[in-house]
Amino acid sequence: MSNVLTEQEYQAIASPLTFPTMAFIDGKFRPAKSEKTFASLNPATGEHLADIAACGKEDVDFAVEKAREAYDDGRWSKLHPSERKASLIKLSKLVLRNRHELAVMESLDSGKPISDCENIDIEEFVHIMKWHAELIDKIYDQTAPVGPDAISMIVREPIGVVGAVLPWNFPLLMLVWKIAPALAAGCSMVIKPAEQTSLTALRIAELAVEAGIPRGVLNIVTGGGAEVGEPLGLHMDVDMLTFTGSTATGRRFLRYSADSNMKKVVLELGGKTPCIVLDDAEDIDYVAQQVCAAAFWNMGENCSAGSRLIVQAGIKDKLLERIKVHARDWKIGNPLDPQNALGAMIDSNHFNKVESYLNLGKKAGYELVLGGNTIDGRFIEPTVFDGVSNSDELARDEIFGPILSVITVQSYDEAIQVANDTEYGLAASVFTANGKKAIRAAQAIKAGTVTVNCFGEGDITTPFGGYKQSGFGGRDNSIHAHDQYTELKTIWIDLSDGQVDGSID
Repeated sequence: MSNVLTEQEYQAIASPLTFPTMAFIDGKFRPAKSEKTFASLNPATGEHLADIAACGKEDVDFAVEKAREAYDDGRWSKLHPSERKASLIKLSKLVLRNRHELAVMESLDSGKPISDCENIDIEEFVHIMKWHAELIDKIYDQTAPVGPDAISMIVREPIGVVGAVLPWNFPLLMLVWKIAPALAAGCSMVIKPAEQTSLTALRIAELAVEAGIPRGVLNIVTGGGAEVGEPLGLHMDVDMLTFTGSTATGRRFLRYSADSNMKKVVLELGGKTPCIVLDDAEDIDYVAQQVCAAAFWNMGENCSAGSRLIVQAGIKDKLLERIKVHARDWKIGNPLDPQNALGAMIDSNHFNKVESYLNLGKKAGYELVLGGNTIDGRFIEPTVFDGVSNSDELARDEIFGPILSVITVQSYDEAIQVANDTEYGLAASVFTANGKKAIRAAQAIKAGTVTVNCFGEGDITTPFGGYKQSGFGGRDNSIHAHDQYTELKTIWIDLSDGQVDGSID
């Protein structure tokens, strides 16, 4: 909490704060060509924050044109790696220098708790940007063992113009997950932030120019999915598209690729993370803390949220008692109050969706262990339903809210079977004191990330993405993220003397 100010200090920052409202294309803020706008609202209060440019296909075309010009003339793509590195490191320093402004902007725009914005989103943004920047001049290409008569070089080249479509649940984090490796590789980008959370992406683009990233390299086009996302996915001059969001929307981007230029597509999609607690798990108090973090962090608006607690019968009652205790730490209220760990649902439509699952759970007769209430039509209490079957909607649908479904199992084998009985495969957790069981579970669970005796997603050094309908085409984070923004090229050099055996008549 060392970087966190008081509620009064955050309110003082928020009061005079001015918001960027126009798209950022070719190094300048620009209105939509249609001059249309849409309202950006504070999810926690309903307060009108700003009117943002509602861009359309013409704006997407212009942004892609400028990104292509920037890529082709080499103002960024052909810079020496050390020069790109210096600009990205400067950007990370500028973000750190403006951290309180960015954190407040993020909290107001998304309803996220300010303490998370400060200590997670800003900290991670800086760290991830630096990590990929430092990687630029430390990745070596390869030669192949082709014998003395040739040299074969396998080299990486930037893929070109990258389109990125971002979700609203982690605006700054998902932005840096995309731009850090893509810019490090030398690509130019056109970013569509979520309609609900456009403000910090626009501010970052402004800071990027200050950091020395040339105009046209990083473009932000604001607006709706049909108006901006679809034209970006269908654009014939976009070489790759990366998307984080719902599985249903991810399917659309695969179709857009097929219907256009067969652009590469990388998708990080939904999840229904199982949290397995076996009856030999140690330190039930700690396990309960981790279960609460998995289910309630970021209001459950997290694709890897541990929303299915799969627990062996012998330990369930004790664990649920400790969960009830630790749920008290998840205070809900004004996101600018650093004492609150839970903020508001992103908007009224999403609130209504999550509330419908509360009503479904109550109507189905599940045991309401805690929570179940809403506040002011904007906030939803941390909620736990016991007695849920894995075939029920609460256990199968990605709710994206602070609702934990408890599923009781009798054995290790049943726990694994239930964990894998889902269309998703993004993340999973297993709690056990038995090392062999832990490793076997990690191997058996079909998920991109499996944590043992903790909840988490790894860190920047580890790839993040999913199996099955949780992902497609690549991974965020780690060196693998850097690779997916590059093309591999083979350069074959013939060293033979040109003589061949035999003769031609």
